[in-house]
Amino acid sequence: SLIGSPVTLKILQNWVPRVSHYFDKEHYTYVGHQIVIQESIEHFGAVVWPGALALSQYLESNQEQFNLKDKKVLEIGAGTGLLSIVACILGAHVTATDLPEVLENLSYNISRNTQNLNMHKPEVRKLVWGEGLNEEFPISTYHYDFILATDVVYHHGALDPLLATMVYFCKPGTVLLWANKFRFSTDYEFLEKVCNIFDTTILAEFPESNVKLLKATVRKN
Repeated sequence: SLIGSPVTLKILQNWVPRVSHYFDKEHYTYVGHQIVIQESIEHFGAVVWPGALALSQYLESNQEQFNLKDKKVLEIGAGTGLLSIVACILGAHVTATDLPEVLENLSYNISRNTQNLNMHKPEVRKLVWGEGLNEEFPISTYHYDFILATDVVYHHGALDPLLATMVYFCKPGTVLLWANKFRFSTDYEFLEKVCNIFDTTILAEFPESNVKLLKATVRKN
């Protein structure tokens, strides 16, 4: 069951249009920093999707409610890395994860945009949803304050492993922030599963972009 009434927001045009020789670079400004993102044509995960813009904007605007400073943050399906970069600028210890084929572009964007910052150095790691979690991220060692996920739900067959991954990392005290474009019945079916497992609140809706931003925590019995 969903709790609370969401705030209605608009995704601001935070990117800076500029004449560039590279058609594949996008320039954004968050938390007073210019961020340059290289998108990859080959990979689905390597384009900036609206959910990442929505959650980046929300974290920037709600730093008191969600204070990331010195917190341990895991992003699953980090894609181009924009959101992980914003979390890093906000002071978090960030681990950005994605599929092996996305990691090169992800690492490039993250190191390029955080190298001169006096922040915790972000880590980039492979994470295949639902696979080898105990081996790669043993619970005894890894505990995260926040799990970030944006646009992880679309037409793909990995929704059950995705849910299992969310459940695995979402421990008592962990906050899952998930922003997604809702278009298909499968998107709403996944939302229903999330609501059945977690205490789930819709924090914000971005109607023009069909994006909902949700907060989920382990249900207290």
